[in-house]
Order: sequence, then C-alpha cells, then structure tokens
Amino acid sequence: MSKRRFSAEPHAPKHQQVFETLAGEILSGKYKPGQKVPSEAALVQQFRTSRITVGRALRDLVQRGLVERVAGSGTYVRQAQVREGPQLFGLLIPDLGATEIFEPICRGIASAPAAAQHALVWGTVASGPVTLEQQALQLCDQFLERGVSGVFFAPLERAPKARQVNLEVLARLEETRTPVILLDRCVLPYPHRGRYDLVGIDNRRAGFMAAEHLIRLGAPGLSFLAYSGSAPTVEARAAGFREALFANGLGSAQDQVHFVEEIAATTVRPLLTRKKHGRAFVCANDRTAGQLMQVLQKLGYDIPGDIRIVGIDDVEYASLLPVPLTTVHQPCREIGEAAMAAMVERMSRPGMPARDILIECRLIVRQSCGAKLGTPERQAIASI
Repeated sequence: MSKRRFSAEPHAPKHQQVFETLAGEILSGKYKPGQKVPSEAALVQQFRTSRITVGRALRDLVQRGLVERVAGSGTYVRQAQVREGPQLFGLLIPDLGATEIFEPICRGIASAPAAAQHALVWGTVASGPVTLEQQALQLCDQFLERGVSGVFFAPLERAPKARQVNLEVLARLEETRTPVILLDRCVLPYPHRGRYDLVGIDNRRAGFMAAEHLIRLGAPGLSFLAYSGSAPTVEARAAGFREALFANGLGSAQDQVHFVEEIAATTVRPLLTRKKHGRAFVCANDRTAGQLMQVLQKLGYDIPGDIRIVGIDDVEYASLLPVPLTTVHQPCREIGEAAMAAMVERMSRPGMPARDILIECRLIVRQSCGAKLGTPERQAIASI
C-alpha cells in the first residue's frame, strides 16, 4: 500500500498530521456522514505510524465532533445534528397482515406525543407475486431512497430465508447509519444480541405467567405449542414455560415443548393423553391458541372441561373466540409510544448503548383456562 501524504506541515507532530489529513477528507466529503472510517490497524499501515499516534488523532476527531466511536463496531463520521422540524420515519413491517399485534403497535407509534411533529411512511411493493423476503428488501431500499430519518423494523419470522433477509436489511440500514428501532423481536436467537434498540414485552416472563396460571389452577400435563421457525420471542416464551415447570417442581419440561409445522388433527392428536381430561396448553400466541381450539373442538374435546388453553398477546379477537381466550396482554399502544420515544432519543444520542425496552404485560383471565370468573381467586390470579 502506498504511503499516505500528510496535509499538515511536515514538522507538525505525527498525530496532528494524521488528524488534519482525516479531518480534511471528512470535510471534503470523501467520507460521508454515517460512513465508517478505516480501522485503527488500517490507519497504522496507511500512515506508517504507531497505534498510539492513530488513537490520539481519532480522539481529537471525536473531540472536534467530526466522528463518533461505537463500542464493538468502529469509528463513524458523525451524522449531522437532528434537524429541527418534521422528520420522516419508515415502517418496515413486511408481514403486517399476518401478525395481529403490529397494526395496534403502529397506531401507538402514530399517536405517541413524540410523533406529533413527524410523519410515518409505509412504502409500497411491486405488483404481482412477491415473497415476504422480497417485500422487506424492497421497502428497505425505498426508505433509503427517500432519505428517511429512521426505520421501525419488525423482523421476519417463519419465512424460508427470514434470518438472512433480516440481517441484510439491517446491513443496508447500517451502511447509511439510519437509526433502527426493532419492534417486538430481535433478529438473533438468544443469548445473542444485536446493536439495535428493541421495544416489546418480557416474553420469558409472559411464558412463565401463562404456565404458572394453569399450574395454580391445578391443571396437570401442561404442554407448550408453537409453530416451527418462529421468532426468537417464541423461544423466549418457551423458556419461560420451562422455568415455570421447574420452579413448581414438575420435573423436566423438554418433552412438553412442541414445535410443529401446522396446527391440525394429525399434529395435535399425538400430544394428547388417551383420556380427554387433564390436559392444558400454553400457546405461543393467540393465533396458535385459536387454531388449537378449533382442532380440539372438531376432535370432540370440550374447552375448558377437557382441555384448558392459555394464549399470549391478547389480540382483538381473543375474547370473541368460541370459548373466550385467557391470555397474556401485550400492551401494543404503549409499545408503539415507547418505540417512538426511543427513536427520537436514538437520533439525538446515536452513540449510546443498545437497549431492550420492556413494557409490562399482564394476564387476562377468561373462560378457556377453566378459572371461575368473578371470584376472589380469579382476581388474585389476574393480578400476577
């Protein structure tokens, strides 16, 4: 690699030469706002100097407000200060129609006090058959072309290339240093953690609450039911279910957590004992619970007489199912409001550590769990 020419006087201290050269390249536009500058190791080679000298020059750039250093990521040209006035934010939610929680979350984002002076854009996708993966990438590119100030992103789940596409979306947004707030779920399986703020509920606690509720009602033979390939939130709910069984001395829960490709008689029947009585299910979400309820009723089971069911999310139709569903309420409006507040703060403080912002969830008791409604016992359980 050829030796880099210095822009400072040749007798100036070496760190000053490195500083002035990099500062000049930043101010001239060679390195754009949000762009990552070469690593310390690369700069050491380019300037034929020591790491200490390069480190001092980078610290001077930070002090002048030209760059910011992000732990575990690198050094980036500092973004311009947040502009006064309205900002445009993108809502990147490819499977909006398939997951019931996101419409109320979006309403919460739009109605948040912090959103009063800003605008939200959904984006459009090409006509014709488009996969969720293609839709996610198209929306991402549209938002970047429009120069949005930030993106609210609900990562894909259950799509064949969900994880790969999720990471690609984030890579494209990160390249332009576009702030990202994740809604409901992370892109990496536990215990891995991305570099993005996440707003949702404590899914581990939700799974624990649902299972412990059935245990306190005396329901034996608990099972956890979910679709294969679900988001990391579902894995967290399953983990909470297992913890509740262990905490209550019910032994190994490994054989009681079931991930299936579909909710149908062929997949549900093997999970049941020969007797109709004494079974209970915690479902990964209300959609799974509703589908399970339909299958069980077709098989001749009574709910909650034979089978007890608890869901998670408390979507709008949960109380309208043939047997109103006991479920853990996900406060979607509050999640949306917290997401907008997180976005505004992230834009003003881009270098702060990534956060998990968890909104409190609570149990909503209805008929499907077999609790006697309106009794003091029911009220005590509902306040867990």
